[in-house]
Amino acid sequence: MALALRTERTEARLLPEQKKRIEQAASIKGLSVSDFIVQHADEAAIKTIESHNAWVLSEKDMEFLVQTLLNPPEPSAKMKAAAKRYKEWAGK
Repeated sequence: MALALRTERTEARLLPEQKKRIEQAASIKGLSVSDFIVQHADEAAIKTIESHNAWVLSEKDMEFLVQTLLNPPEPSAKMKAAAKRYKEWAGK
């Protein structure tokens, strides 16, 4: 990550033991504390976003979903009534 591209700044309050661990880990990796924090926070952010945007289904659940999409059940009476109300509300 080029230094010239860094334009934003943030701050964090750490417990003394957290700061010490981060400094030690940054030293082990040969990074500055700032670079270590940015690198690992960005990796954690990417993983968090990916896990939020992904579904993980068991094989059984995946098979059920696929079969339901390929062979959808007939709409229930409540679903038909809701569709009718929506069409009336939407003016169709």
